[in-house]
Amino acid sequence: MADIKLFNIKGNVSEFQSGTVNLEKELQTVIENNMSTFFGVTFLDTEYCTTDGGRMDSIGIDENNCPVIFEYKRSIKDNVINQGLFYLNWLLDHKDSFKVLVIEKLGLKAANNIDWTMPRVICVANDFTKYDESAIKQMNRNISLIRYRKFGDNLLMFEQINENVASALPDDSSSEKVTKHIYKTFDQQIAGSDKSIQILYQDFVNYMLSLGDDITETHLKLYSAFKKIKNITTVVAQKKQLVIYISLDTKNMVYEEGFSRDVSTIGHHGTGNVEVCIKNKNDFEKAKPLLERAYNEN
Repeated sequence: MADIKLFNIKGNVSEFQSGTVNLEKELQTVIENNMSTFFGVTFLDTEYCTTDGGRMDSIGIDENNCPVIFEYKRSIKDNVINQGLFYLNWLLDHKDSFKVLVIEKLGLKAANNIDWTMPRVICVANDFTKYDESAIKQMNRNISLIRYRKFGDNLLMFEQINENVASALPDDSSSEKVTKHIYKTFDQQIAGSDKSIQILYQDFVNYMLSLGDDITETHLKLYSAFKKIKNITTVVAQKKQLVIYISLDTKNMVYEEGFSRDVSTIGHHGTGNVEVCIKNKNDFEKAKPLLERAYNEN
């Protein structure tokens, strides 16, 4: 795989030399201390022990309330993909253990909002082989391959090499809650919307995926999400409109009544501080510059 080159163009042009860090300590610690900034994941625990004697390198919960396991590839011989999948299968068989961990770290409310439909594994390494990239395509699990590079003393780069998005898993733990609050799943939302909204959503999907081959679409319990490493926008489907939540700085927005508003202090399904209502193609065209901004800024 071709290396990425980074240059300082102020004054005499000079190249930052790329290197690695000590995966045993330095990188894992940096990621755990800044997991939300890097990956949109809230850190929960390090070296999390399983009942069979294994240890997950890092474990967290993402912005969609889904469990996330981090495994770090410390040498070319390490098979972190299989190791991560082993821990993911263990976690799916021990949901109560994860819920207890979330209660201890984040409280009961966060634990009750855990979404088991899209748990995932993030594998971090200095590089991956073509066999690694091919292997995840054969697995019906959510796996991201993240390559890192360190430049000089203060620059750290993450590059998403590949991501496999599997079909959503059934979330039996949430069925009672969804029924109690009369929440429709996202698939039910789309099925119950007007035909024009269903077509509009497909146009929305096509546009979002056209922004870059690093974007993926996932259907969670109550909304769909479009993300690179972190969410760019999430979508809730209503009968007459799509309500999208875009990850943008609310301070740099001009809002239009009936079309967009700041929801940074208002509870809502999905992630993103800017709400936009799309009822027709004209609204969709107005939303496109905001979506493109979010793609470039996240």
